Amino acid sequence: MEPIKLDGSLGEGGGQILRSALSLSLLTGRPFVIEKIRAGRAKPGLLRQHLTAVNAAQAIGDAQVEGASMGSLELQFVPRAVLHGDRSFSIGTAGSVVLVLQTVLPPLLVKPGKSQLVIEGGTHNPLAPPWPFLEEVFLPILVNMGAKVKGRMERAGFMPAGGGRVHLEIEGVPALRPLELLERGALSARSARAIVSNLSRSIAERELKELAARLGLSPGELRAEVLPSSGPGNALCLELVFERGRELITAIGEKSLASEAVAAQVAAEAARFLAAVVPVGEHLADQLLLPLAIAGGGSFRTLAPTPHARTNASVIERFLPVSVAFEDRGAGAWQVEVRAARAAQ
Repeated sequence: MEPIKLDGSLGEGGGQILRSALSLSLLTGRPFVIEKIRAGRAKPGLLRQHLTAVNAAQAIGDAQVEGASMGSLELQFVPRAVLHGDRSFSIGTAGSVVLVLQTVLPPLLVKPGKSQLVIEGGTHNPLAPPWPFLEEVFLPILVNMGAKVKGRMERAGFMPAGGGRVHLEIEGVPALRPLELLERGALSARSARAIVSNLSRSIAERELKELAARLGLSPGELRAEVLPSSGPGNALCLELVFERGRELITAIGEKSLASEAVAAQVAAEAARFLAAVVPVGEHLADQLLLPLAIAGGGSFRTLAPTPHARTNASVIERFLPVSVAFEDRGAGAWQVEVRAARAAQ
């Protein structure tokens, strides 16, 4: 079978092109060759996190791989068959466990068998969805689509120490159901939690105080948590629950960032999301494209699509007989449609 040829410098030029290609290759059995991997990044080529994703896909797909080395700008991937089973993968750094998981989860969802996966690395990263977002927002949507998957975080891992650990249980189903998320309904609940590890609890308390002042949160809607981990870390999460969905907005604390600035980030993102009156945030929009493509269709309303989402859509269209359309509905809202491609006449 002729491999699909991909240019890793297209669009946002990041690791999502590689991760989506690995998932789609496992799903379809189509081999691919990718060049200029992560050419749009300050450190181009494969980093530890991306190598872990490649190695995980290789193990699950019993694949032949060429170019899987640190800094590599090219990779060839030839899958044989998706194999369920119990596996552990360690990134060895604070690289995102969520991004590694997103690489191998889609094919396991729709292939017969059962798997248990343990992935070690970073659970709360500034440039990736944090584990709570996956567990509380993304996985429940997959379950609503018919998937059989559940996960838990056994240990938190922040940059730069890493050391986090998550556990997933997956049972493949024949197919996923299409999904429509066009309305969110009324806001029914909201809550904020500030997480600290190996840091003063006062950091969490200052973040919560600032966020409460900006959003009018009551004391009963605030919670400070102290988590064990391998190193210092901080995250502020705001959960918004609606009649037909939920959103989790997170900012990761950094040494040079004041607690009040962390809270300001969350408040600003929340205000933008609430003003658009859409059910799907921009980060969830990126992640929904592939499950909807696997299901053969679906639609949702979200904020203006990111370059990340548009790039992901273009990769999906190379592997699957679907099209992805983005339509501006005004007032900051966009509608995304994933449609099965029409057969040639």
